Amino acid sequence: MTTILDSRYSWVRLGITLLIATVGNIGMWAAIVVIPDMQAEFGLDRADSTYPYTLTMIGFALGNYYIGRAVDRFGITPSLIAAVVSVSMGFVASAMTGSFFILSAVHLIIGFGTAACFGPLISDVSQWFLSRRGIAVAIAASGNYLAGAIWPLVLSGVMEDHGWRGVYWSLAILVTGIVVPLTFLLLKKVPEDVTAHVAAEAQSRAQSTGFSPRRLMWLLGIAGIGCCVAMSMPQVHIVAYCADLGYGPAVGAEMLSLMLLGGVASRLISGMLADKLGGVATLMIGSTLQCIALFLYLPFDGLVPLYVVSTIFGLSQGGIVPSYAIIVREYLPPKEAGARVGFVMMATIVGMALGGWMSGWIYDVTGSYTWAFLNGIGWNFLNIAIIAIIVLKGRSGKAGASPLAA
Repeated sequence: MTTILDSRYSWVRLGITLLIATVGNIGMWAAIVVIPDMQAEFGLDRADSTYPYTLTMIGFALGNYYIGRAVDRFGITPSLIAAVVSVSMGFVASAMTGSFFILSAVHLIIGFGTAACFGPLISDVSQWFLSRRGIAVAIAASGNYLAGAIWPLVLSGVMEDHGWRGVYWSLAILVTGIVVPLTFLLLKKVPEDVTAHVAAEAQSRAQSTGFSPRRLMWLLGIAGIGCCVAMSMPQVHIVAYCADLGYGPAVGAEMLSLMLLGGVASRLISGMLADKLGGVATLMIGSTLQCIALFLYLPFDGLVPLYVVSTIFGLSQGGIVPSYAIIVREYLPPKEAGARVGFVMMATIVGMALGGWMSGWIYDVTGSYTWAFLNGIGWNFLNIAIIAIIVLKGRSGKAGASPLAA
């Protein structure tokens, strides 16, 4: 009955998904690259200059949930097409406006549409795998980090020649021209009998955890906010941090790329771990390693040490967010996958948006990023505490080790 899962077609579909995610997630990283130019053009302080990114992440959070619900109802192809068109229109509107208020508001739309290439896309491809779901989810989620590793370097060259507005015009064409044709390759759906079989197994596992689906989902959501407030400090502010230290934005973009390439490796390793240990144990490992990596930023601000620490940070935290999706898919019905995965992804992005703004505000108040790093570490402790509660509850952690091997 389930031979279509983990099949050759499943892996081909995963490859298409990864390509879509790598291009489609440009919208999440574009604002980070252009923050220094926007700040200079509009005469902003550091906290205000992060508004486009913060609103991007708010839209991204909402889009993960609402587009996830649309995928459950209408399928992935029409949902992706509508989302990508809205992203392209957002880039065009941003490039044409002279108002920072309008520019920031439009980024809410860019973030909302970009979300289709993250949680909803991960949820869709996860339904085509069972025994190898962990690594499949990790590969699909890596598209987000590949976008962050590749495009900042590419766009920095475009920005030098044409400014941030030229970057946004280029992205409007690029996203539509590549992603829309690829979405038509995802029209095929998992047969109903296979979906019913997987749903029955998920229900059986959920009943053995001791948590109701709603309670588990909310616990994961709160944990996701905590880990991603911590995660956002280096990811959002590394370019500005390097500029403040006198190394320049280009060096910061290189560190961001190293960080995200390390995140890709981390996601793949975490995916393999999840297939062996389950999502809960994998999440605990990733959260602990991220906290340790954040501490390493405090004593080091030299150029070479920052390259090393940024790489370590990427290798530590990349598998965290996919672990949430894996846990949801282990215990909740496939027909609810888009909305449930979308909700938890929304929570993690709320953490990224909150953390990005919070770190900028702390910098403006203190004149230093030291307290911003300490703030991230505190939120990371909250995340670890919640996951520890889930593990110590007993049955949830133990059940997490077996479902993908079933």
